[in-house]
Amino acid sequence: MKQQDNLLKARINGKSEKHSEYLRVIDNSVITKNVGYPLRNDAFKLDDQAKINAIASHFQKIIETLGLDLNDDSIQGTPQRVAKMFVSEIFSGLNPGNKPDITLFENKFLYNQMLVEKNIKVHSYCEHHFLPIIGKAHVAYISNGYVIGLSKLNRIVDYYARRPQIQERLTEQIASELMDVLKTEDVAVLIEAEHMCVAIRGIKDEECITTTSSFYGKFQDPGIRNEFLTYIYNKK
Repeated sequence: MKQQDNLLKARINGKSEKHSEYLRVIDNSVITKNVGYPLRNDAFKLDDQAKINAIASHFQKIIETLGLDLNDDSIQGTPQRVAKMFVSEIFSGLNPGNKPDITLFENKFLYNQMLVEKNIKVHSYCEHHFLPIIGKAHVAYISNGYVIGLSKLNRIVDYYARRPQIQERLTEQIASELMDVLKTEDVAVLIEAEHMCVAIRGIKDEECITTTSSFYGKFQDPGIRNEFLTYIYNKK
């Protein structure tokens, strides 16, 4: 309970801890942006280099099982390349140490309308088949006294995308993080994405786009929500 109280106080006071996300996973009683995320309690027992070495060894066995010749100069470095890519790049969002540091600024101009940033790139991976999810996110918020650097919105999206995901959870995690950081419930997130597990396997539907959304606070009002959607789809 003491750990829970400290984490909740840190959230209320706007303090950030590099590993607070990990700690919230460990303490299941704390409401967290990682609710529903399948991380084990020992997820960070190994450091990044140890994970790379282990994954490279396992992936080498996969390549050998597929019948490929690891003595070929084109493929002999593939296990290490794949392992490094997994840990350092496409799944780097699993490590809370990579969570972006966010600086807020006072809303000195008293801007009280919505701020919308659209077409933020989304590069993620489906946790069911480990195939890419490629799309774009549109986010908006109404200031409650603070504003955020625009590039930080991109970084928040990228951080939560760089892990095995399902799109519904990704949408909620981004919205939750924005509310947490900006200290406001007036947040909207909409994601449109293509899933390669649909496009290149199974049904093989290359035209399918999945859309998910999260609307909180004032964005639950139909008029405010429609204004947000107008900025995304109709404004030239």
